[in-house]
Amino acid sequence: MDITPLQFPSLSGADALGSIAAPSTAGKVAPSTGPDTEFGSLVLDGLDRLEGLTDKADNLAVQAATGKLENIHDYTIAASEASVASQLTVSLRNRAVEAFNEIMRMQV
Repeated sequence: MDITPLQFPSLSGADALGSIAAPSTAGKVAPSTGPDTEFGSLVLDGLDRLEGLTDKADNLAVQAATGKLENIHDYTIAASEASVASQLTVSLRNRAVEAFNEIMRMQV
């Protein structure tokens, strides 16, 4: 089973995120990683990838429940990937909210 790593622009600490598997992006245009890349497009791309991981896990869960899944470990791996990606997304959101609140508390 091939696992395609996520591609992130060179951000500090982003190298550790490369080991998270990404869903197949066939037919999608990958975001550019140049200096003109907008932060919002990176966030949307990450959310799309998270949705793809959860959809894959959900589809494999249905196949496992109906007895059509030959290798149950495929579901286990997909569910673990979706869980880790969800935890990472929630952590990033929490840190972004904390940073925003800290900026709002600054004296002008």
